[in-house]
Amino acid sequence: MPRPLRVAIVGAGPAGIYAADALMKSDVAADPGVSIDLFERMPAPFGLIRYGVAPDHPRIKGIITALHQVLDKPQIRLFGNIDYPGDLNLDDLRQFYDAVIFSTGASADRELNIPGIELEGSYGAADFVSWFDGHPDVPRTWPLEAEKVAVLGVGNVALDVARILAKTGDELLPTEIPANVYEGLAANKALEVHVFGRRGPAQAKFSPMELRELDHSPNIEVIVNPEDIDYDEGSITTRRSNKQADMVASTLENWAIRDVGDRPHKLFLHFFESPTEVLGEDGRVVGLRTERTELDGTGNVKGTGRFTDWDIQSVYRAVGYLSSELPKLPWDEETGTVPHEAGRVVENGEHLTSTYVTGWIKRGPVGLIGHTKGDANETVANLIADFQAGRLAAAAAPGEDAVTEFLAAAGVRYTTWDGWYRLDAAEKALGEAQGRERVKIVPREGMLDASGA
Repeated sequence: MPRPLRVAIVGAGPAGIYAADALMKSDVAADPGVSIDLFERMPAPFGLIRYGVAPDHPRIKGIITALHQVLDKPQIRLFGNIDYPGDLNLDDLRQFYDAVIFSTGASADRELNIPGIELEGSYGAADFVSWFDGHPDVPRTWPLEAEKVAVLGVGNVALDVARILAKTGDELLPTEIPANVYEGLAANKALEVHVFGRRGPAQAKFSPMELRELDHSPNIEVIVNPEDIDYDEGSITTRRSNKQADMVASTLENWAIRDVGDRPHKLFLHFFESPTEVLGEDGRVVGLRTERTELDGTGNVKGTGRFTDWDIQSVYRAVGYLSSELPKLPWDEETGTVPHEAGRVVENGEHLTSTYVTGWIKRGPVGLIGHTKGDANETVANLIADFQAGRLAAAAAPGEDAVTEFLAAAGVRYTTWDGWYRLDAAEKALGEAQGRERVKIVPREGMLDASGA
């Protein structure tokens, strides 16, 4: 009797779980069957939904409910707190599995090469997001001494950073933030947050709903300069062809023409201001210099040679995420992705047998969580095609016990899907004691203990 197809998925965020779901829905799942193990660096699953989505966005975290239904299936196992390649490398995985899918995502900050970006008081948005989301591997404290803060970038991460900086600690207390994050935000001195984009309203990468949510806070006055509302032919074409871009531009127009209210924290959205230098004194941020830009007819911009120095004591760059290079796999330094053809990893022009990618490690950190599903379907379709054509390298030790025995022999402490249920219950119990839905457990050891690792 033929055995099930054994597949390892490295990374248990949405990309990896969608890949597992696609495998479960394939013809192969019925005959000869599939057996899937997900390996996750963190003790808990769900990747950027747990550690990249702002705590005041429970709607997006609702995606976890759908992901739960996938991981509940008996053909799927979760191994948390497993480091690739420290605990399991590619050679190990090939010994136990017929195919390996990498879905490790992107969690580092893309660099912004302008003078002064290295000054004290200059931060990457991804690091700040990890802090307020209770990531176990970042410091427990965050310096929030600046009264005037700049956020560089006009995507949803920039909005998250700006919104968390502009809200009060008490406003965020009903969310799942742990005690150390509440204490940090309660002491936050920011009164003005300035978001800078080098292009115009039609080119902003905000989601319409995320943008509108800025204005729902009783503490945040959102301000847009009427002079920043400008469109050229390329911008008008964008608005006509892209409903989301049109909704974003309309919201910004409405904010630009209204009177400024009296909510205590001011959040300025600046367009046509290209950051050229972070200004410093004694090694610390004391300002930001921008060059005024103007549209060139195509929706792109050119510099005008007019510069402004802004009184700023802290700068957050939110110019994109970057994936980390994976040992033993080819790497494209420029895009920060693994070279592939429709999910099949490609090295020196040849498909790397039994090796696949999906999610941000495949296409770069762009798009919303839902876009990851199409990625996974494409990758898994090609994996299945390779299996049916006999192109996979069969595992030498495909039994499900082989990998657990390997980890036990190496003394690796790992969490399981049952362990997630225990951690989930522990966090909800912490929340219930405070009249909240959940309080996140931050230390890795605490998560492992709660999970019964």
